[in-house]
Amino acid sequence: MYQGSVVRKAVFLLVAILLSATVVISHSKAAERQPIVIFHAGSLKVPLAEMEKRFERKYPSYDIVREFGGSTKMARLISEKGRAADIMASADVAVIDKNLVPNKADWSIRFATNQLVLCYTAQSRHADSVNADNWYEILQRKDVVWGHSDPNLDPCGYRSLMVLQLAESYYNQPELYERLIANRPAENVRPQAVELVDMLQTGRMDYAWEYLSVAIQNDLKYVRLDDHINLGNYKFDNFYSLATVKVTGKKSGTWLVRKGKSCTYGVTLIKDGANPEGALLFLQYLLAADGGLEILKSMGQPPFVPCRVPSQQVFELLPAELKQVVEVR
Repeated sequence: MYQGSVVRKAVFLLVAILLSATVVISHSKAAERQPIVIFHAGSLKVPLAEMEKRFERKYPSYDIVREFGGSTKMARLISEKGRAADIMASADVAVIDKNLVPNKADWSIRFATNQLVLCYTAQSRHADSVNADNWYEILQRKDVVWGHSDPNLDPCGYRSLMVLQLAESYYNQPELYERLIANRPAENVRPQAVELVDMLQTGRMDYAWEYLSVAIQNDLKYVRLDDHINLGNYKFDNFYSLATVKVTGKKSGTWLVRKGKSCTYGVTLIKDGANPEGALLFLQYLLAADGGLEILKSMGQPPFVPCRVPSQQVFELLPAELKQVVEVR
């Protein structure tokens, strides 16, 4: 009887030791994972979540750590607030070029495009009648609640305003822009476009300006606009340039003027990032036709295959590993 009790205690002790060892080993392995910190546009939240999952499955020694928001805000967190990051992916490549190059980054790569759409749900007011011909009339109705993201923090914000300006010219509707803005209270301007998705889905807003990819990924209804005004076709860049939006500059009290141009997403490697090797490996995955670019395509966002830089001078600045998936164009 006594011996049996001793044996049982010994077994229990052995099991406890083994379990403790397993936990220690597990924690040790977790601690060994190297973080790759990525700051990115909110509109990239869904595809980058999928890329994170697949990349970590392929390279288990790395841990993707993502923080997202309006691209301008995220870039300024790096350039002005000193936040640590390895990679920055922006909904507007110009945000990288203006906020991070040359102090925090040496180059930017164009990897995808997009276009703006007017999103709504089945519960939105006038959902049964809104279309590409009357959307601007519906947004002027007093019973309609609509909004967009903050142009000072998020490219989708200033692009939304550009769409309204271009619509005034395209539809030959003098003062259309002013009439539309007059029916959009300040509280309907949110820090980032992805916040508006929740407002649409919970019925707190009828219509919101978003990227086409965001509409598809969140199963929203949307009005697709003519290429003259949706900022989705580079062939119309001359017309897009007629739209300009004044936004806050790098320093308090300063201003920048954003000029209309087709939506072009950009990515860069932060020069003082803590994990340059891991970041470079992730960028190779992101820019691969059968990797990140395929994920973007499957989620409604057309990638550039191959990805692009604007000049040979920029191309020469790229790491050798990225030159294989990038062209000058």
